[in-house]
Amino acid sequence: MAGMAGIAFGPAVALAQAKPELPKIAIVYPGPREWATSRVEAVVSGLRASGFAPTQIDLSVRTTEGDPAQVAPMVAEAIDKGPAVLVAAGPNVLQAAMATGRNLPIVALDLESDPVASGMANSLARPGRNVTGLFMDFPNFTGKWIELLIESVPRPGRIGVLWDPATGSVQLDAAKRAATGANIEADVFEIRSRADMEGAVAGARNKAAQALLILSSPVVLANVKLLADLAIQHRLPAITLFPDFARTGGLMAYGPNLLTMYRQIGIMVGKILHGEKPGDVPIERPSKFELVVNQRAAEAIGLKIPLAVLLRADEVID
Repeated sequence: MAGMAGIAFGPAVALAQAKPELPKIAIVYPGPREWATSRVEAVVSGLRASGFAPTQIDLSVRTTEGDPAQVAPMVAEAIDKGPAVLVAAGPNVLQAAMATGRNLPIVALDLESDPVASGMANSLARPGRNVTGLFMDFPNFTGKWIELLIESVPRPGRIGVLWDPATGSVQLDAAKRAATGANIEADVFEIRSRADMEGAVAGARNKAAQALLILSSPVVLANVKLLADLAIQHRLPAITLFPDFARTGGLMAYGPNLLTMYRQIGIMVGKILHGEKPGDVPIERPSKFELVVNQRAAEAIGLKIPLAVLLRADEVID
């Protein structure tokens, strides 16, 4: 990062010399360090836009390397340091933070939860509690993925749905409804951790699935490269929320630009550092989505992506 040479990820890393008078910001990211770096850069960009240079904050980052078992201990460790704001990157981080019972300001990026229905906020416009951030509680968004699969895969009569139970059933229920409405059989395979993924993708192939729908989850985001490789290995057209899935070898992704969202998280953290209460900072939703299509992946599984889909894509990987 420009102006931030010397950053090295460990259990915690400081982006500035720790000084008592500097506001502390803690980020807990439930994925690998290689993904965290760009996310942290985006948060810092948002903080700059809010008037905070890196030398004016004490920013620490903890990554779980995709291990869900590490989330709660890392959240507890981060909170024990007394941050002014905790950035909870993902629903499992947010849930672990709330489970501590500590009433500190939390800015979350959660693509799987409904903040109002789950009781984390009174409303989107006036959260009223200690949590704000960006949430994507669009259960019907899964229908968009199935529509793209139908357009891209000749007559898909059966799909495999990869689902992390830790995210709840909202996405899964919507996927089942969308599949039923399209006269598609859907077989569900649970992926609670990286260790479940190979068996889940192989299970979908053994069930004669013609495509793979991978529901949103921090576990999925942390392992998009593995899932992309497995889908190609089993010759399954696959789609998910995260653009990095297609960029690392998967067929297709349709979802929000995560770096834009992390930058907005930085701006929201800045508002709290300027004195606003998290309960007064409106919860936001992503408003811009991008379709990424990987032509190399299509060729590898013998699939020809229709021109109509390619023309709609924001990014085509040749």
